[in-house]
Amino acid sequence: MRILVVTSQFPIAGEPTRGRPILQTVRELAKLAEVRVLSPVARYPRWARPRSYLYQAPVAAETSRGIDVEFASYPALPMLSRPLNGWLCARALLEQARAFKPDLILSWWLYPDAFGALKVARKLGVPLVAGARGSDIRVRDTISRRLTTPVVRQAERLLVVSADLGRLAQREYGADPSRIRVIANGCDADTFRLRPRLDARRQCGIRDESELVLYVGRLVPEKGLRELIEAMQALRKSRPQAELVLVGDGPMREELEARAAASAQGLRLVGAQPATQVAKWMAACNLLALPSYSEGHPNVLVEALACGRPVVSTPVGGVPEVVDESCSLLVPPRDAGALTNALAATLERDWDELALSQRFSRSWHDVARETLAACEEARIGYRTNRM
Repeated sequence: MRILVVTSQFPIAGEPTRGRPILQTVRELAKLAEVRVLSPVARYPRWARPRSYLYQAPVAAETSRGIDVEFASYPALPMLSRPLNGWLCARALLEQARAFKPDLILSWWLYPDAFGALKVARKLGVPLVAGARGSDIRVRDTISRRLTTPVVRQAERLLVVSADLGRLAQREYGADPSRIRVIANGCDADTFRLRPRLDARRQCGIRDESELVLYVGRLVPEKGLRELIEAMQALRKSRPQAELVLVGDGPMREELEARAAASAQGLRLVGAQPATQVAKWMAACNLLALPSYSEGHPNVLVEALACGRPVVSTPVGGVPEVVDESCSLLVPPRDAGALTNALAATLERDWDELALSQRFSRSWHDVARETLAACEEARIGYRTNRM
């Protein structure tokens, strides 16, 4: 099968950690089918380029961890062109998509990527399989919801990373449940595995006696970072050895760097890191914290557990599908007091690191096989419906 993957959520030179689950899936999928990756990128005028860290000036192509990625750029203006970006994206994709002659288009990120891919699929007479990751389907404003709805309803298959997202797609978008497939993320067991904590600490420059709380992800308010910092400040009053390391990048970086500079110790930012380095930080920590307001299927929790580390998180989205009381403590979102208590309780508890590391055996090859099966279903269903 010739599969055209359309997604902007793919690691690129400026953002090596973006879309890692999609990259892992595509790498394995390429062993099972003929795959080409086409990444739509908004092209802004120089005077209107957004200051957001997510913006990357478009290039023609590059290789990301062994996968060749071609880019299709379309003209855009911040906010103003948003309602048109899906159509502009489709126009940019069409020529390269037609040249590849795909049997099917597989697109992650519902708008504008999958919206544009849907238009192209209709032009080429092939089915679309759309993948929702979380924030792309949990949209609140009327315009985004209106533009996302046709993708959710018209895709031959809708792939979601958690059952919670599948229920949301039915409840808020009217998705056909027979077309929804839940395909949870996998884990790279060669990278994320149990290893000695002290060895990892020396590699990361962390004191042996530190009680290290780790956060890995985008530096954005909805990840609960302000509550996490408030909780750590309270925790350090009774546990002065506690410190917080933030791995990632995002709009809050300057604010968080200012906080780190103002505090003598206890908060450290190390920026975005490759997966191999993230795994070292996970091995070095006592626990991983992810106090998000909403989530899809947070792979960082799976990776922390694979490293034998417990987690403190919130019972939102697909989080309860990943963890339970045997490996985590869950607290209400936006509650710094409850978060402080959970961090302290997790640091106090004697965890069975080997048992934690053995909770997951799901590989990215498993994910790719299930994704290919959904694509084959979509292809058969599309042919049947056209007869």
